[in-house]
Amino acid sequence: MADKPLVWLGSSLDALHAFPDDARQASGFQLRRVQQGLRPIDGKPMPAVGPGVVEIRIHTQTEHRILYVAKFGEAAYILHAFEKRTQRTPKGDIDVAKRRLVELMRIRRGA
Repeated sequence: MADKPLVWLGSSLDALHAFPDDARQASGFQLRRVQQGLRPIDGKPMPAVGPGVVEIRIHTQTEHRILYVAKFGEAAYILHAFEKRTQRTPKGDIDVAKRRLVELMRIRRGA
């Protein structure tokens, strides 16, 4: 099985580039697993964003998260990447990922 390409939506790639070096390295390792069709080592479903959305949890001196959806055969879509500063995922970050997922679904339907 060939690796799935990663498709970065919105500013998600820029946000990942802003992560510290250790968080970027850990993110790359986890995203490589996703490309290979594997689950991330530390991930959890995020039904609050939408069906099939998974959160990758990056633990370094600070917490970072990557929200993605890989249920489509053509690619894994990175919806949002951000630094997490509280126990709960902030509503604003969930809303960003939801908007990008809605837009992705609209584009996939050809609307």
